[in-house]
Amino acid sequence: MKCTAIIPSGGVGSRFNSPIPKQYVKVLGKELIVYTLEIFQKSKLVDNIIIPANESYFELLHQIKDKYNFSKISGIVKGGKERQDSVYNGLISEDFESDDLIIVHDAARPLLSEKLLEKAINSAYTYDSIVVAIGARDTLFKKENDKLRYIDRSKIYYAQTPQIFRYNILNDSFFNAAKTNFRATDESMLVANANFNVEIVEGEYKNFKITTEVDMLTFEKLIT
Repeated sequence: MKCTAIIPSGGVGSRFNSPIPKQYVKVLGKELIVYTLEIFQKSKLVDNIIIPANESYFELLHQIKDKYNFSKISGIVKGGKERQDSVYNGLISEDFESDDLIIVHDAARPLLSEKLLEKAINSAYTYDSIVVAIGARDTLFKKENDKLRYIDRSKIYYAQTPQIFRYNILNDSFFNAAKTNFRATDESMLVANANFNVEIVEGEYKNFKITTEVDMLTFEKLIT
C-alpha cells in the first residue's frame, strides 16, 4: 500500500496579474510550488509525488526537482484543459493498487502544516475518502427576488486541500463522471457525485489558496 500526492499545476492563474502562472512565481527566491512540494517531500507518510503540468513548464519543473532534491517526484505529466483532466492524467500515469491512498493538493496552497497533513492521511486510512475543510464563521445569505435569505452557517464548509481517497474510489468516480459528462470543481465533488461518502477533516485558516496578488503578499509576510 502506498500514498501518492498529485499536485495539479496546469492552471494559468487568470485572477493573478502575472505573465506566468502563480505557482511558478518566485517568493523570496523560490518558486511558489517549491514551498508546496517541500511539505510532501518531508512527510514520512507520503511515498511519491506526481505533477500534472503544462508542457511549457516541464523543463522548469525538472530543474526544480534537481535543485531541491525532490526525490519523491516520480512523474511530471501533461496537464489537462481543466483541473479534473489534470488530476485524471496524474491518476493514470502510474499503476496503483485499489487500497492505495491518492492525495490531491493545490500547487498554490503552500502553508499546509505537517500536523494537518498527517491528520488528513490517517483519517483517510480510516474513512477511505476525506476532504479538508473549514466551517463558515460569518453570517451567510443569498439574495432572491430582492430579498435576503439567510443560511444556517453551522452546515456550511469551505473546501480546502488536501483531499484524499482510496484509489479505487477516486478512479470509479472519474469513470462515473465520464459516463455522465459531469464536471466538478474538486475531487470531493466527483466522489460525492458517485455516491461515495466523504468525511470532513477540520482544516486550518492559514492553509489558504493563493489566488490574488494580495494572497501572495500575505504569504510572503507569513514566511518572513
